[in-house]
Amino acid sequence: MTLSSSSPSRRVASDQLGPHPDLDARVERHRRHAFRRPPHTASVAAFERAGAWLAAQGAAPLILDIGCGTGDSSRALAHAHPDAAVVGIDKSAARLIRRRRTNSPDNLLLLQANALDVLPRARAAGWRCDRVALYYPNPWPKAAQLNKRWHGSPVFADLIALGGQLELRCNWRTYADEMQLALRAFGVASEVGTLAVATPISLFEAKYAASGHTLWRLTANLGAARLD
Repeated sequence: MTLSSSSPSRRVASDQLGPHPDLDARVERHRRHAFRRPPHTASVAAFERAGAWLAAQGAAPLILDIGCGTGDSSRALAHAHPDAAVVGIDKSAARLIRRRRTNSPDNLLLLQANALDVLPRARAAGWRCDRVALYYPNPWPKAAQLNKRWHGSPVFADLIALGGQLELRCNWRTYADEMQLALRAFGVASEVGTLAVATPISLFEAKYAASGHTLWRLTANLGAARLD
C-alpha cells in the first residue's frame, strides 16, 4: 500500500503549555462514574454486527483500530497480522467511503459507529483485544477540549478494560504525555518515543511526515491495568 499527501499540514497549536492541569481529576471522575449517554441506534446495530462477525472468526486474536479514518491503517494491520481479526471503527461515513474500492482482506471489518457507544458495550460483552491502535486521533488542542481526547474521555476506562498492547501515534507531544499520565492512574506503565516512518500507515501519517512534523509513539500493556 502506497500512501502520499501533497498538501502540507500545520503543526498543532494549543493554549496549553504542557499536560492539562485538570487531567488527573478528570480521569478519576470518569473512572468512578460510568458513561450514561443513550447510545445511537446505528452504533448499537453496528456493534451487534461486529459481534456476529467476531464470533465467526473463532479464536482469532482481536485487533481494534479506533478512529480508523479511511481504513488504511486497519488494512495495514490486517495484512501484517493475517491470523488476527481486525475491526476498524470510525464514525464518519464519508471517510470510510472515501477508499471503499480499496481491496480489504477477509480478516478485516470496517465499522461505521461512534466508539463512545461501542467501547462500553465491548467491555460489557467481554471483548479482549490483542492490540489496540489509536493512530493520529484528533488532538482537540484547546484546553477546554480535554474531554474530547481519548484519555479525558468518559469511556477511557472501557478502552483500557479491553486489554492488549496499546499503540498511540500522534504529532503532538502533549497528547502522548497526557496519555502516559492517564494510563499511570490505572497502574499502566508506558513508553513514549519518536517514530521514524518508512511506510506510512495512514494518510494522516503520510501528510504529517511529509510536512516535517515530529511523530510520537506511545506503547503500553493494558493487561496490567488496575480497574477497581
